[in-house]
Amino acid sequence: MNASRLRIQSVVNHVLLSAISLLMLYPVFWWIGASLKKNEEMRLPTIWPETPMWENYTKGWTFSAEYSFTHFFANTLMMEFWSVLGAVLSSAVVAYGFARIPFKLRGFWFSILLLTMMLPGQVTVVPQYILYNSFGLVDSYIPLILPHFFGGGAFFVFLLVQFIRGIPRDLDEAAKMDGASVYSIFVRVIFPLLRPALITVAIFTFIWSWDDFFGQMLYLSSIEKYTVGLALRMFVDQFEVQWGQLLAMSLLSVVPSAIVFFLAQKHFVEGIATTGLKG
Repeated sequence: MNASRLRIQSVVNHVLLSAISLLMLYPVFWWIGASLKKNEEMRLPTIWPETPMWENYTKGWTFSAEYSFTHFFANTLMMEFWSVLGAVLSSAVVAYGFARIPFKLRGFWFSILLLTMMLPGQVTVVPQYILYNSFGLVDSYIPLILPHFFGGGAFFVFLLVQFIRGIPRDLDEAAKMDGASVYSIFVRVIFPLLRPALITVAIFTFIWSWDDFFGQMLYLSSIEKYTVGLALRMFVDQFEVQWGQLLAMSLLSVVPSAIVFFLAQKHFVEGIATTGLKG
């Protein structure tokens, strides 16, 4: 009796979860169908067009005679590479200092660091822009990349501090007995063990930086430096909006983030889970 009840309950749970999943995926299905429609079909209630316009993807990719989305994707991926590299390296160094190196007022400064997580980003937009503009760095990728090389962000430092605190100090002591310095311990002992947490930092940095449309719009003004997000806006600036091409390119714009997440999903879950259990 109990076995049959558990079986029924399992079936009901799977049906409910499947229904909810389809409901959540409906906008994605509509998005794919709309990217293959003509402008006249956009108002129709059907998801899939009668005649799929696959050329929306080819025309959208080369919508400009001077620039194609190959150029914009290359710009964005270059910016993402340096942003991820900076966030991973700098957050690991700062977290190691807070977690392992004793210094005066360490707890106070760590508390200040955590308090910055409660500060709205809009508060710092104007002073940051004035600062970068005074150095002549506006209309470059530096304002979008440089912050990642100075700690990577309070959230990432906190994440790695919690992870490092869960690593036994016996490893540090054993390395010291072998003559390792503080820097050697970090490079040879701590840093390799941070792999799951660092992959989590890399994924978050990649996705957040890729989706930072406001920052890209604020600091980039030259078309040759545009990212994918800014390039999509150029479709709307045209006299007649080609919605099929716009939706086709916006669909392609989420592919890199999805690929990064699914390829590193195992390490991402491991990094979040182990960080939550340590410290």
